[in-house]
Amino acid sequence: MPQTSWTGLVDPHHGRDACGVGFVADIKGVKSRDIVDDGLEILRRLSHRGACGADAETGDGAGILLQLPERWFRAEAARLGFDLAPNRRFAVGQVFLPPGREERAACEAILEQAIAAEGQRVVGWRDVPIDPAHVGQVARDVMPVIRQVYVRMRRVPPSAWERTLYVIRKLAENRVRDGGADPRGYFHVASLSTETIVYKGLLLPRQLPLFYADLRAPELTSAIAVVHSRFSTNTFPTWDLAQPFRYIAHNGEINTLRGNTNWMQARKSQLKSAKFSGGLERLFPIIVPGKSDSAQFDNMVELLTLGGRTLPHAMMMMIPEAWDAREDQPADPASTGSWAASAPAAIDEDRKSFYRYASSLVEPWDGPAAIVFSDGQLVGATLDRNGLRPARWTVTTDDRVILASETGVIDVPPERVRAKGRLQPGMMFVVDTAERRIVDDAELKREVAGRFPYRKWLAKNVFDLEALDVGAAPPRITGDELMRLARAHGYTDECVGMLVEAMATDGKEPVGSMGNDAPLAVLSDHAPNLFAYFHQLFAQVTNPAIDPIREALVMSLETTMGPDGNTFDETPEQCHQLRLRGPVIGTRDLAKIRAVHEGVFDPVTLSLLWPIADGPDGLAAAVDRLCRAAAAAIDDGHNLLILSDRGVDARHIAIPSLLALSAVQQYLVTAGTRMQAGLIIETAEAREVHDIALLIGYGAAAVSPYLALDLVDGDRRARRDDVEHAAQRGQRVVLVVAQPLERAELVAIAEPDRGLQRRDRRRVPLVELAAPPPLVLAAGRQLVRVVAVARRAESAGVAHDRLDAELVKADPGDPRRRAGEVAVDQL
Repeated sequence: MPQTSWTGLVDPHHGRDACGVGFVADIKGVKSRDIVDDGLEILRRLSHRGACGADAETGDGAGILLQLPERWFRAEAARLGFDLAPNRRFAVGQVFLPPGREERAACEAILEQAIAAEGQRVVGWRDVPIDPAHVGQVARDVMPVIRQVYVRMRRVPPSAWERTLYVIRKLAENRVRDGGADPRGYFHVASLSTETIVYKGLLLPRQLPLFYADLRAPELTSAIAVVHSRFSTNTFPTWDLAQPFRYIAHNGEINTLRGNTNWMQARKSQLKSAKFSGGLERLFPIIVPGKSDSAQFDNMVELLTLGGRTLPHAMMMMIPEAWDAREDQPADPASTGSWAASAPAAIDEDRKSFYRYASSLVEPWDGPAAIVFSDGQLVGATLDRNGLRPARWTVTTDDRVILASETGVIDVPPERVRAKGRLQPGMMFVVDTAERRIVDDAELKREVAGRFPYRKWLAKNVFDLEALDVGAAPPRITGDELMRLARAHGYTDECVGMLVEAMATDGKEPVGSMGNDAPLAVLSDHAPNLFAYFHQLFAQVTNPAIDPIREALVMSLETTMGPDGNTFDETPEQCHQLRLRGPVIGTRDLAKIRAVHEGVFDPVTLSLLWPIADGPDGLAAAVDRLCRAAAAAIDDGHNLLILSDRGVDARHIAIPSLLALSAVQQYLVTAGTRMQAGLIIETAEAREVHDIALLIGYGAAAVSPYLALDLVDGDRRARRDDVEHAAQRGQRVVLVVAQPLERAELVAIAEPDRGLQRRDRRRVPLVELAAPPPLVLAAGRQLVRVVAVARRAESAGVAHDRLDAELVKADPGDPRRRAGEVAVDQL
């Protein structure tokens, strides 16, 4: 559809949905006109969950997904003179086309060529009867031409029909976009399937059956109807972004969207599947950029489902329930009827093992979500792990299931109600119309978790860092060396006294009541570190925030590192990873990583240092050398890359850790080798939870803030000596009271408290979901292009040449580097 470019204060990447969803289904799979009518009634009663603009007759979007009414479409084909052949299966595509005749003809030709190239046959085109009088003026101005294409399926087995149609659609979409056949972006295939068809548009719910005459046809029947009323929270509504999409209808917000899409970009070179003829490369991009979070979620569901997984399996991978902190309970093979349970049951170890294994194949897509899904046989719904969107269900005595964002969407007399309830967090409610039954949550997940011996695979291939032998850790930094490095990396008495000390003594980040009055880094006369140019985002559409203390059940800091494999493969080698209880590690744990091999792991350390004599222009060259060294290390077989800024002296300064990490991340993504190695950052710069969160967000699997740790590590007598030396030099002294620490207590203690709070403000319960890029804003668009290509900036801000100059100005030998304000670890 015609897209609005980023002009003024409008950024299309802000797009989110807050909508009404629902479905009605006949459990026995009996198709009827009543199901269609009930679906339209549910949609009408969800009108208040949708929205409209200044034009009260232009809605944000409404639609319905139905089983393909084969008999009705055959009758229409016969009326139009199409030969569908009585015993041959066919598909129908619902296609939005440009209004211009030449552009429309070009798009139709491209789609027909893609159909023929995949061995299928176009039987004919049908103009969908519509009534533009029932569309608002704004929607009418951008309304596409809507046509249906009939495709006779041949030369492929029935199990490959939907996959073949997916390939056809992706090829056509790519050729239309890349060839410039539709410059205004009207072309959109709402559905192309042998199982389902979607009617949707930039409409109000009441307008849908008035606009589409097909939906009023008495012969149009289905056993499933999925409906959606859209409230486009932060983006401009368009015809193509109306829902349902091809598999899902979504109410909520995917808070991890940019991280999910960027990780999929990183995984692109790893994706291989024999099920897709001709290779997956010709179908890229899998996740179409510039679309809404719901549309991109649907793209991923398509890939997983057509790649060989069932819809419930795909949903378990993308929206896992809270499992890590749940109580273990042996699976009961005889358990049934849990679809009527009032709360999630305890989870067995096999299911936990599945979720842990699946996290190595694809990152969860997290955020408040009520998602209804259907492939034409199954129809169901699931909630996010927190249960932050409502879904109520009713089962009637005449074998109907009604599920929607609220009750009262269909009038059901009390005597017809067999059961009713609320969908619980992380649970799934599925109707299988082929098996003619409701499949309960426990059975679905037991079947998926039992496909392979995931628990055995994990026990053999996942290594716990805490259980490994300790390597030789570098000595603690003390005395004059500590002072020198503190000066070089911008530590101040305020930073250590108010932040580091509090985290070390209280085990949590300090909380103030007066807000943040620090000057903007872009306006500072000093040389702030790169972390200062970023600030945290929050979940704008979602509130209230998650409480990391009382809702610890849904939060986790566990992380893994190592090479990742092909998302389509399920083999023991896919989970060969190092497991850490949290992303912040001390020098002892980093020494373990440097010493680990275990047959697969091969770590290497890459220095971030560059000669200060190179001047401001030397930074770009240093970053380039680092990126090339990282790529060469992977080519040599190394799969754990440790980026370290140790060794700063009067002749060498370090690339800012955030810049170095992000540059390597993006370079390896572009080279197609990012998923072949884990990234660890060893840096003296990081001392706040904000710093750690940024590094994780830009691609680090683990962070070792060694200088901050050394400020609070060691015995108290050594601290007294440091104080005396500092006092003799006339420098100000800050007292840091801390116990002798053996590991990364500085932030590893504070992180479970404050680090979780950082994520819950943005609705990110798992640490693995924070990357990349982070859920932060950057002060400067050019800075963002330097740091990471996928991070957005809200203001023009600072340019990279200023950063180059500031780095050189603030070298460790320069007295302007906040001289006299250096904090020392002391008693």
